[in-house]
Amino acid sequence: MKFLIPAVVMASVAAMAADRFIEGSQHSPVRVLIYEDLQCPDCADFRHMLDERLLPKYGTQVSFEHRDFPLAKHAWARKAAVAARFFDEESGIGAEFRRYCFEHQAEIDASNFPDKLAAFAKNKGLDAAKASSALEDAQLNSLVEKDFQDGVARGIAHTPTLLVGGQAFVEHFTLEEVSKAIDAEIAAFK
Repeated sequence: MKFLIPAVVMASVAAMAADRFIEGSQHSPVRVLIYEDLQCPDCADFRHMLDERLLPKYGTQVSFEHRDFPLAKHAWARKAAVAARFFDEESGIGAEFRRYCFEHQAEIDASNFPDKLAAFAKNKGLDAAKASSALEDAQLNSLVEKDFQDGVARGIAHTPTLLVGGQAFVEHFTLEEVSKAIDAEIAAFK
């Protein structure tokens, strides 16, 4: 499945602030925390909803803050999260790598992940060996683990999980449910 990225999304703020990947309005008091696993099919579906519906509608008003939550049952999810952090630091294309993982989940497995990682790096004009060695980087791994432990402390067990105000949306939820919660948060800050 290809994700079409509308111009408004491309123009939205995407940054690593305090070691967090943020899309939308980086400094908005209205925050949506997104716990995601790059190997999770439901997360790929949510990514589509985020790109096609939520960011175009709320990108100037809401901070969408991504947290890495690679599930143990997914063989390459943790490596992908570490690689996304590497790409963020190296060239600011971590979001692009995250989308790549979601788009190509059916083609990636634990045995070919290193090849897919190297091909992505080469395609972007980056050093494939450096990208591969980044998987062992202690700092990048600790950032992913920090997100994961933060999620565990919040009771997160499934992906995607969105936290909007005091509400949790877990795995399967509708655009309408999430939009209603976001609208309520926006109204609370007016």
